[in-house]
Amino acid sequence: MTKKNTLPPYLKLQLDLGKYISGVKPGERLPSEPRLAADLGVSRSTLREVMRIFEGQGLIRRRQGVGTFVVSNEQVIDSGLEVLESIESLAQRTNQAVSMGVMQITRRDATQEEAEALGVDENTILIEVSRTIRAEGRPVAFLVDRLPRDVLTPEELRTGFTGSVLDLLIKRGNPVLANSRTEIRAVPATSEVARSLEIQRGDVLLCFVATLYTVDGQVVDYSHSYFLPGYFRFHVVRRVGNQTLS
Repeated sequence: MTKKNTLPPYLKLQLDLGKYISGVKPGERLPSEPRLAADLGVSRSTLREVMRIFEGQGLIRRRQGVGTFVVSNEQVIDSGLEVLESIESLAQRTNQAVSMGVMQITRRDATQEEAEALGVDENTILIEVSRTIRAEGRPVAFLVDRLPRDVLTPEELRTGFTGSVLDLLIKRGNPVLANSRTEIRAVPATSEVARSLEIQRGDVLLCFVATLYTVDGQVVDYSHSYFLPGYFRFHVVRRVGNQTLS
């Protein structure tokens, strides 16, 4: 995961404020702006701008003359990262409702980055599938998958596709999937991602950059998944190393 001290100060403040808010119970009031700015070591004007972003994401609610309150969000998808699962599968397992929003299917040439990730020649024809995932009446994730056209066709995506390329490939059973290598980043939203998630350009998001492998080591999917803060909580169970058991 990208280290916080390598982020620009503005993005670091978004992460710090998000961590601060996560420690406050839903419905409770945050400290006053002067106190919060002092606690986080930033100016009030900078803090106010980040709080505006968080209010737009539905994490806090400001009431004129009363204060700023943490919003109760009952539909947080909480999951470990040890097993690769789709958002749909995670939501179904926790009895939560999600749905696919706007989807776009594009047939285009691979960029150099995509060609290297997929192990194909540059300008190889790819199928790109971009779509939003919605919960509680708003988009909460923006997913982009890029696959060689011999792996998945646009026709397969136009009938019965509900948002997860992973689930579609698993259900089809060909190719047989083995594992995924995922890099986790904190990134500012681009214009396209911001528009899709109905947020401001530059808002900080959690991004998973993943390559999906078959059992014979072929990469069949190169994806970017952008998650809106406040609607997802990921964790990893890690064993303790260098420990001798008696």
